[in-house]
Amino acid sequence: MTVQRTLFKGGIVLTLDDAVPNLSCGDVLVEGDRIAAVGENLLADNAQVIDAQGHIVMPGLVDAHRHMWLGVMRRLMPDVDDLFAYIDVVAETLGAHYRPLDMYLSTKLTAIAALDAGITTVIDACHSSRSPAHTDAALDALQESGIRALHMVGAAMDKQASCSHLPGDLARLAKQWNHANSRVQVGLFGQLNLAWWRVARELDMRILTEFIGDLATLPEAFAEPGVLGSHNIFNHCTRIPQETWQLLAKAGVNITVNPRSDALFGFDDDTFAWQQAVDHGLTPALGVDLDTAFGSDMFGEMQALFNQQRAAMRYRRFRGESDVAAPVSVQAVLQAATVNGARAAGLADQVGTLTPGKQADIIMLRTRGAGVFPLTSVTGTVVQAIERADVDTVMVAGQLRKRQGQLLGVNLDQLHNEITASRDYLFGASGYHTGLFA
Repeated sequence: MTVQRTLFKGGIVLTLDDAVPNLSCGDVLVEGDRIAAVGENLLADNAQVIDAQGHIVMPGLVDAHRHMWLGVMRRLMPDVDDLFAYIDVVAETLGAHYRPLDMYLSTKLTAIAALDAGITTVIDACHSSRSPAHTDAALDALQESGIRALHMVGAAMDKQASCSHLPGDLARLAKQWNHANSRVQVGLFGQLNLAWWRVARELDMRILTEFIGDLATLPEAFAEPGVLGSHNIFNHCTRIPQETWQLLAKAGVNITVNPRSDALFGFDDDTFAWQQAVDHGLTPALGVDLDTAFGSDMFGEMQALFNQQRAAMRYRRFRGESDVAAPVSVQAVLQAATVNGARAAGLADQVGTLTPGKQADIIMLRTRGAGVFPLTSVTGTVVQAIERADVDTVMVAGQLRKRQGQLLGVNLDQLHNEITASRDYLFGASGYHTGLFA
């Protein structure tokens, strides 16, 4: 069988792998679903050649925390700053009426929008797994979209929902999805339910917990040896005590933060969860979290992290504190959006860098846009200047999902109509109404 080959030719290659040099003019060769080589003047017979001149070729971005089921509720609550008011609308009012179809369409829309923005991997934090049918619908959407995903199955937030199928359904899902080289896999959105955690660990699943210090503390049972480890992902981690940070660091858990939504809901302060994680030797990743307030891309998250960290650390310095962390670098921010996210998803050996042998999750970014040139700092440009419109090409597992600025195999008109019908159904079923200019 002939292996499909693609050659990204003559681009500015940003590998994010210390062992694979960056190139001011280089090539990336893809064979099948893997990166075969990174270098200069590569030769490849019978390869599809993509002219990368004037473009940055780099690993796909990793969105390490996204509630993908909220896709139909985009910008529904742009000014919300009360978590419980948010839950009342998205879970108790609208989420309670979700059909598997609404789950499918919302997840599909979020996945397509992520690919369009250069996100090739996402950790899908689904706190609305209302039934096995809802879970299957979300997984089908992820698989069909072409994105790489870790779908975290979790109990629905609204009081009407039943979670009697959990954690029992995890064994079925693990058998169906969690096999070698599966592009879509399943984990547990387990919060602090130790009994559920034990089931997930028996199935070798990763476990996601949203952890906000104002709302929860870590029970003593979770400090017992073997409970916490690299299989755990803790999101937010805002305003938690130092002894908890020390426990998380000692266990080597994964930390994810959401700069825009953590600020939106007032979760964080100038102790700054991302910096706390770094100070304790951890490698925090970034997530968009939700689309109910802002845009669905990682460029906004990177810029928010850069600006918020510097503002928080400088405020602490001007306040007279000693031993304040240094200002964050654009390199550290980009690693949070790629390498660290891959590690959080358990995919550090598969994605996150342009390394021969890894999965071919690659994006190509234009540098000739009016807001981008002249190119003087590659990393600075990616973090501070690139936007969704500059994402020219997106490849996942060797398959092109976006080319020359256009999504491939996606009927946006049809998806628009289906999503609009889903939203209108949910508004009608719930009795919820909002004005177009509200």
